[in-house]
Amino acid sequence: MGSSIQSGIVAFEDGTVFRGRAFGATATNVGEACFNTSMTGYQEILTDPSYFSQIVTMTAVQIGNYGISKEDMESDGAKVKGFIVREVSPNTSNWRSHQSIQDFLKEAGIPGVEGVDTRAITKKLRVSGALKACISTEDLSDEEAIKMAKEFGGLIGVDFVKEVTAKEAYHWDPEQLQSTPFTVPGTTLLREDTSKFSRFKVAAIDFGAKFSIYRKLQHHGFDVHVFPATASAEEIREFNPHAVFLSNGPGDPAAVDYAHKTVKNLIEDYPTFGICLGHQIITHALGAKTFKLKFGHRGGNQPVKNLETGKVSITAQNHGFASTREELERVGAIVTEVNLNDDTVEGLRMKDKPVFSVQYHPEAAPGPNDADPLFQDFYRMVKKHHEA
Repeated sequence: MGSSIQSGIVAFEDGTVFRGRAFGATATNVGEACFNTSMTGYQEILTDPSYFSQIVTMTAVQIGNYGISKEDMESDGAKVKGFIVREVSPNTSNWRSHQSIQDFLKEAGIPGVEGVDTRAITKKLRVSGALKACISTEDLSDEEAIKMAKEFGGLIGVDFVKEVTAKEAYHWDPEQLQSTPFTVPGTTLLREDTSKFSRFKVAAIDFGAKFSIYRKLQHHGFDVHVFPATASAEEIREFNPHAVFLSNGPGDPAAVDYAHKTVKNLIEDYPTFGICLGHQIITHALGAKTFKLKFGHRGGNQPVKNLETGKVSITAQNHGFASTREELERVGAIVTEVNLNDDTVEGLRMKDKPVFSVQYHPEAAPGPNDADPLFQDFYRMVKKHHEA
């Protein structure tokens, strides 16, 4: 390794150390190590607030070849604590790109390490489960890095939602320019024709939402009003929405007890759709529990089976916790979907109320569009409730 190439280190709490080449910012961070099996969409992954506090390893071999585009941001900036890749592309070649991944991470203060065996890291996490880690592009000894990894507090019992939620309530994209025109199931409308159909006001509670989820809601007939995670049920009732949406987000769902209380109140009266952390918060609001998965589900290729229709969908996922099936059934919820890899809960609905949720990311940015019909289901559910 030439003297001009800066060294980077990734150290795990069990004492394992990987050394490679540094890119991005000159910095040292600690977090929980995880891996993502997506082939594309590194920018969406970097800017997804669900990754707050995590050091992400990509299993795809080369990352960065199409650069960074302003239109593909999923939040106001990078949210990961560190980024590990086999090879970072020296060139960016896409007409939409305005910046390289190296410069993007440098500006964001996020350290990256390339030239390490990402397959070995992924296998290690699959076998031993999620590990605390330290990533550094500074002059750090193996011993110092291992010590820092061990000292990271972990995710269990920690509320990271408060770090990434909106600071105050706001109206998402009032001009409706962020999404493709509103489609009603079975028809495609020009933007100027949408007045013929009702747009429903949805109160979207932001636990660390990706912008794509708001774009999808807007595209499927909703006028999106975003509320911080700490908003009370009274504040949302005062707004008088037609429906409530619960977003994705980072950390331990058991730690956001204020949200459990708010959601428990709101599901009594409003049609509600939750995804990812929102699904887990509904689980807690119903009086059931969640648990930490060994290494989580992260990628755009997770198979999910709907137990009511028999249909299998390939889904985009990013979560490290899951709902306990026996608990959900005990409190009277219906488990609608399961993960075909490990049989964990991927969806639920309530028997007697217009409330449903999924553990995966139906907005799929990046990922397949198999879950798009969920937004149509939500629209129909809200319409039916409103007319009743």
